[in-house]
Amino acid sequence: MAKIAVIGANGGIGSAVVAEAAARGHEVTAVVREPDRYRGAAARVERGDVLDPADVARVAAGRDVLVSAVGGGDGPGHLALIEPAARSLVEGLRAVADGAAPRLIAVGGAGSLETAPGVRVWDTPGLPEPILQIMHAHGEALDYYRTVSDVRWTVLSPAAEIGPGERTGRYRTGLEQLLTDAGGHSRISVPDYAVALVDEIEQPEHIGERFTCCSL
Repeated sequence: MAKIAVIGANGGIGSAVVAEAAARGHEVTAVVREPDRYRGAAARVERGDVLDPADVARVAAGRDVLVSAVGGGDGPGHLALIEPAARSLVEGLRAVADGAAPRLIAVGGAGSLETAPGVRVWDTPGLPEPILQIMHAHGEALDYYRTVSDVRWTVLSPAAEIGPGERTGRYRTGLEQLLTDAGGHSRISVPDYAVALVDEIEQPEHIGERFTCCSL
């Protein structure tokens, strides 16, 4: 059993991660800005602000894993939140006493995955500007994480499409290339994304790198 704190537990992905981890018997804390509005599954709920390194350090203390599932809503919201949140998370984890900082797993984006050598998803012609902003916000956060060597971090990028769906528990993983299923589609359900993330908590394989997941 791991002690896990999930920042952004009110969101679709965050709530799915909380539910998946709790169902497996882990001790899960949902970290949200407004605890009174939290309606998801968790043994406990704490208030926390991902942009406050002191808050990050507080909720991280005594945990084995800190999951960041924060999102900024629209494009400008992501630009204002995702990369600054990455810096705050790292600063907060560095401040955890006695070098006992938990591992960090951050929800990433698919935009920086390669569709061909040197070509990324965000190079696809015709993408709307708000979508590009979201993609590049996650890309900037990933670029920052890749400069960090003193915090155990992992970024999990979804397939090109992620949304509601059933939990099959079946998926495959990769590193820098966009994955597709047998029909050529790049997609994964939110519940299966949560399965992949909690599997990584239980069996760490990607410390210090980004990986991705896709339905079979």
